[in-house]
Amino acid sequence: MGRNYTRAVPVVSPAEVSARRPVPAHIARPEYVDRPAPQRFTGEEVKDAETIERMRVAGRLAAQARDLVGSHVVPGVTTDELDRIGHEFLCDHGAYPSTLGYRGFPKSLCSSVNEVICHGIPDARVVEDGDIVNIDITAFIGGVHGDTNATFLAGDVDEETRLLVERTKEALDRAIKAVKPGRRVNIIGRVIEAYAKRFGYGVVRDFTGHGIGTSFHSGLIIPHYDDERFDDEIRVGMTFTIEPMLNLGTPDYDMWDDGWTVVTKDRRRSAQFEHTLLVTEDGAEVLTHP
Repeated sequence: MGRNYTRAVPVVSPAEVSARRPVPAHIARPEYVDRPAPQRFTGEEVKDAETIERMRVAGRLAAQARDLVGSHVVPGVTTDELDRIGHEFLCDHGAYPSTLGYRGFPKSLCSSVNEVICHGIPDARVVEDGDIVNIDITAFIGGVHGDTNATFLAGDVDEETRLLVERTKEALDRAIKAVKPGRRVNIIGRVIEAYAKRFGYGVVRDFTGHGIGTSFHSGLIIPHYDDERFDDEIRVGMTFTIEPMLNLGTPDYDMWDDGWTVVTKDRRRSAQFEHTLLVTEDGAEVLTHP
C-alpha cells in the first residue's frame, strides 16, 4: 500500500524591514501617530449621518487599496513591495495609512503569510508559490477610518488551505447576515464559531473586531466566538468591524519578538477576512466594498 506524502511547508521567519515610508505633509494624520498609544475613545458608537458619509469614503478607499495590493500577491513579490503599493495608493488619494505609526507599527499595512494569524510586518521576505497572504489595510481620510482585510492566494495553493480561505470568507459573510438591530453582539461570534466547528478549525479568541469611526479602535469589542459576556445591543448607526481568524489547527498562538507578529502555536495555516460595517434598520451595510 502506498503512502500519502505532503510537501514540507517551511515556517515564516523575520526578514529585513525597510525604512519608514514618508507621507506628504498635506495629508492629515490621526492623533496617535508616533505617540505611545491613542487617546481614550469617549465618543458614541452610534454615528451621525455626516460621519457615516465620511466613513463610506474611507471604507471604499480602503477596499480599493486592499484589492489593488491583493492583485499583486504573486510568487516572487516581497511583502515590502506590497506595502509600497498600498502606501502609495492611499497617499495618492489623500488618505493616511492608519497603521503607520500606530503604537509604533512601522508599515502602512499588515501582511500576514501562512501561519501568521495577524499583524505581520511587511519585510524583505519573498512570497512563494503556494503561500497565502492576508492584506490588512486601513484608510484615514476625512477624520475617520475604514478598515478591511482579505486573504489572497499566491500561485498553486493546496486544497486544504484553499478551503480554509474560502470558508473563512464564508464565516464573515454569515456573520454579517446575522447583524440586526436589537440583537446582541455575541450573535456574531456564535455564528462564526458554529460554522468553523463544522470543519474542525480553531477560532482565534484574543484578537477581535472593534468599533471604528473617528477612532481606529473604540471600546466596542466584537468577538468571533460565542461568549454571552459580550452583550452590547446592536443599534442602528453603529459602525464596527467583523474580522474572523480561523486556523487549520489550534487557536493558540505565539508572538514574535517584534511585539506584533502573531503566529499559530502549531505553525499550521491561518486565514482572515474583515469588513467595516454600518448597522441599518434591516441589517448591515458593508462600507468596505470598492
